[in-house]
Parts: sequence; structure tokens; C-alpha cells
Amino acid sequence: MGFENEFASYEPLRRILDNPKVKALHDRLRVKKREEQKDCQKFEGNIIKKEDLPESDFLPDYVIAIDGSYQAARAENGYPGAEFGYVTVASVLIKLDLVRQFAKQEFIDPKKFRETEKASTIESVMPGCNVIIEGETSAKASMRKVLFEELQSNIVFFEGETLLDSYEALLKIKLDKDKEGGNTRKPRSPIEDIDKEMTYGFGEYKCPHTSQPLYSTDAMRLHELLNPGGSSGEMYGQIMAMLEKIWLVHILRAFEKKGWLPILQRVAFIMDGPLACFSTWSWLNKSLISELRRINELQKKISSRDLLIIGIEKSGTFYNHFDEIDTTVDGITGKFPNQSALLLTDGYIKRNIIFSEGSKHQYGEDTYFGRKLFYKTKTEYKVVPVIATFNNFQRDLRTANPDQFPRLSDLMNILDEIVSSRYPNSVSPLVTAHAEAAIPLNLGKRIFEDIAREIRDKSYKND
Repeated sequence: MGFENEFASYEPLRRILDNPKVKALHDRLRVKKREEQKDCQKFEGNIIKKEDLPESDFLPDYVIAIDGSYQAARAENGYPGAEFGYVTVASVLIKLDLVRQFAKQEFIDPKKFRETEKASTIESVMPGCNVIIEGETSAKASMRKVLFEELQSNIVFFEGETLLDSYEALLKIKLDKDKEGGNTRKPRSPIEDIDKEMTYGFGEYKCPHTSQPLYSTDAMRLHELLNPGGSSGEMYGQIMAMLEKIWLVHILRAFEKKGWLPILQRVAFIMDGPLACFSTWSWLNKSLISELRRINELQKKISSRDLLIIGIEKSGTFYNHFDEIDTTVDGITGKFPNQSALLLTDGYIKRNIIFSEGSKHQYGEDTYFGRKLFYKTKTEYKVVPVIATFNNFQRDLRTANPDQFPRLSDLMNILDEIVSSRYPNSVSPLVTAHAEAAIPLNLGKRIFEDIAREIRDKSYKND
């Protein structure tokens, strides 16, 4: 780390370039051969044109978009480096049917157009380095308690289950599977200064070794990401991602308990980023897969089609690769055909995007609850969607058949309609959701119950 007003010279760069270790490593690098690059340019795998799929006229009347944001901030409590994390997750319901009606008008009343969007946000403040709440003895213990209370206090519907209830339903799936499979391995207890295994439970309960409080949310082990001597940006980011996934399950479970599953056939869910669970809470992925499958089967008896849950990856190695295969050697874009999708297999991903050889596990096997594809819209925008899967056949990445991607033609219809012209690698509902997450103007609003009733009443009138 340099000193103030100190500038680097070129001498360190010269030493690095001339270093024999650097040269030796460079010579050992594995570089993709030109022939392999040409194979990549042939769109190896399955490229499917929209016109080749069974025709679909489906467009959702409603889109629920979920996105989050987080920011670290200093805490003025007298301790050096004290920090807390501001985490917010927004869910925005967009009435696309109303948007389409306004699109036919020459002049649109801005006030009425704002009625096409309704939002709700979760706002959380998480303790970080040197932030200790009353009654606790450390930043880590404070963070654990606040995380538990945050899930306990948030709810979509009045008189419904809390976010904590939804999470504990997923935790129960994990514990039941561990018991059936004979899995006895447990992580270390979150109680500091004891070398004992995690004691799982629900709600708030006592540690059998110290009588100190434990929480059901300890099972996610997010407290392990807290940096006691610096910023905990990774922890805040993982808390945000976790809240987004549980919020999705929470909404679906609420619709089920209210008897509103028929509404879901007219709704598309869109989330920012991959449909995956990473880091210390990655175990949640398998429970989430089980719960989504259960809810999907229930609503499928009514609608005869799968739920439509989509993640959008706006950047990263997959988007970069899509950009590469759409570009000629002369740097001209447009090589990939419009209204076409490249359905990705495990082999294609490992050869061209995330290099891997000899792995027995398919890409994302333990972390993803959806599978990726590339799609170029009718307006030439490139999008990397991740579509939720609901059975083993759909999740099998050894093959990439259109029927392994639930409602593929419906997905193409939606992306053609809602791709963002302002941010061409994203979709407009996520732009709105991110704006709400970054500037949460609707804190505490409980809008989903009213919206669900509105949709239900409209359905009855149509019948």
C-alpha cells in the first residue's frame, strides 16, 4: 500500500516482467488453440430459433421483479473501524397488461402510468466490525441476533407467515433429508470459545453447552463471513442474495396459503443474478429446489404448465462469452441470429466458459436451481437468462433439449417484450426493482395482498 502522494515508478513493472518465475508460469499457461476457438464460433451445442418452437402467444399480465442492494457505512461509536451494512431488497409488481394499454395511446398521463408499478422493500441494518448491540458481547453475536430478528419481523401478507417461517420450512427440509440420508456431519457451533458442533433448532433456543442463545438462522453460517478487523462487504452481499431467494419462496408460499395459486399462471417472476445459492448458505439450494418443485406441482394441476421463474445475469463470464460469439474476427457484432437461443450443456460450459476437466459434477450441481441459456431478442439485444427447473430431467446438463427449459417459447416472448433499451443486457422490470432497492421509497408497504385480490377479482370477472 502506497503512502499519500507517493506514485509508483516503472521499475517494479520491469522487475515483474523480467522475473523468471513469471516467465515460467506464462510458458505453462494453457491457451485455447485456434481450432478450438473456431469450434466455439460454430455455436457448438443447440441453437434454437423461436420460429422452430411451438408457437406461443403467452405474455404475462403481471411481472414480479426482485432485486437487492447493499452498502457498508461507518458507525460512530468510538471504536476504530466500526461498520454496519445497509441491506435492502425490493420486490416490484408491474402490471404489464396495463402497460400494453397505455402503449396504444398517443399521450399518457404520467400519474396514471405510475399506477402500473407497485413496490415493497425490506430494509436491514446488519452489525459489522466493532458494532455491538445491547445485551451482546461481540459483533458476531450481535450480527446473529439481528439477522434472526430481521427474518422474524418481515412479512408479505398481514396474518401470514413471516420470512423466518418460510426460511424454517426450508431448514426443516434439510434436517429431514440429513436424517433420512444418515448425514451426521455438522459445522462448528457459532458460540465463540467452544469447540462443539452446531446444535440445530427452530426459533431462538439455548446452547446445550453454554446456555447462550442460538437461532435457527445460525444454520446459514453467515456470521462466519463477518470480518472482525475490517469491512464485511462479502457478508452483506451474501445476506442480500439470501434474502432475495427466501423472499421468492415466501411470496410463493403466501399465495399457496391464501388459495391464490391460480393467479400464478398469469405471473412471471424475474430475479437479478443467477438462480443459485452460494457461500456458507449454499445448502439452502437443495431445500429450495424441493420447495419449488412442491409448489410447482400444486399450481401445475391448475394451470397445466410450470411456473415461470427467471434470473438475469447482466455481466460476468457467460455474458462476455455470448458477446464474443456474437462478434466476428473483424470486431463486427451481429453474428448470432435474432430471436434465437443457445441452450447450454455442461460440456459446452466447461470447454468454453468455465474451464474444467475430469470433474464428475456438472456445472452448478450443488448451487443452481435453474439452468442458463443465451438469447438474442428481436431487437438484437443479448440476454443471459437462467430459467428455474423443477425435476431431474430438466436439470440434467448432459443434454440441452428445448423441453428441458420450462416454457422456453414463453420466455422468448417475455424477453422480446421487456428487454431494456437503456440497459440492453437487462430487462425493464429489474431496472425498476433496482431503483427501488437503491432508493427504497416504499419501506413497510404491504402491497401484495391488495394486488393478489385485484388479480383474483379480475380472474373471476373474466370467467
